[in-house]
Amino acid sequence: MANLKEVRNRITSVSSTQQITKAMKMVSAAKLKRATNAIVQMRPYADKLNEILANLSASLEDAASPYMQIREPVRVLIIAVTSNRGLAGAFNTNVIKAANNLIAERYTAQLRANNVSVVAIGRKAQEYYERRKYKVIGNNNELFSDLNFENTSAITEAVMQGFVNGDYDRVELVYNHFRNAAVQYIKTEQLLPVAQPDKKQAVKIVQVDYILEPSQEAIVNELIPKNIKVQLYKAVLDSHASEHGARMTAMDKATENAGDLLKALKLSYNQARQAAITTELTEIVSGAAALNG
Repeated sequence: MANLKEVRNRITSVSSTQQITKAMKMVSAAKLKRATNAIVQMRPYADKLNEILANLSASLEDAASPYMQIREPVRVLIIAVTSNRGLAGAFNTNVIKAANNLIAERYTAQLRANNVSVVAIGRKAQEYYERRKYKVIGNNNELFSDLNFENTSAITEAVMQGFVNGDYDRVELVYNHFRNAAVQYIKTEQLLPVAQPDKKQAVKIVQVDYILEPSQEAIVNELIPKNIKVQLYKAVLDSHASEHGARMTAMDKATENAGDLLKALKLSYNQARQAAITTELTEIVSGAAALNG
């Protein structure tokens, strides 16, 4: 009987867990729809802005903007985009692992010299790097509570100013790229300095009948900071959609596993109950036979 009670308690516990995972899956599915719409609408704009900027800057001199100045990467900044919550499979772990691999492969000397800083967007990255005594700059955990271009731009402006001031010589961005609800993959991009366009492959702006006012240089200097902000905002939107996709997938799998466990527990309960009934009947028959004997 003690075994039956234990199995009943486990069945109740797993059933409660299954209800929770079902609810979390539904919530993530609703949020995923909005997050997917945001990133799908943002990508064409970001890609076109990149294309225009490449065309415009292809014919300009190298390092025409302070954000394009290539320096020896003595001081490095890593921007790691995670989420504030877990229960999303390997979503956060993959970002942190990719950021750590990037540091280990490219910036080991800078890490030993304590010249690697981290901007964590999301509580999971913030807590991870603070526990390991990295130089974590700022606290951006509330960004996802009100995710918009203005709030993200405030982070980007601080990073850009640090680059211009020489606080960082290179800025790397690590985040989850959203493909669909079931597939997200890690992307690592160099945010600063802005990569020089390939002059051989870029389409020269002079081949297009554009009138540029006040000048090509002025437009490039105006577009580069805007493009940096757009690229970081796109990465955050990508990560936001990826988070809900990963959580929905993880909760769907958890619900399925809970169902399988419930079947096994119910089978175990029925077997134990049948064994208990058989034992009781045997005892009753044995007792009756003893009395008659």
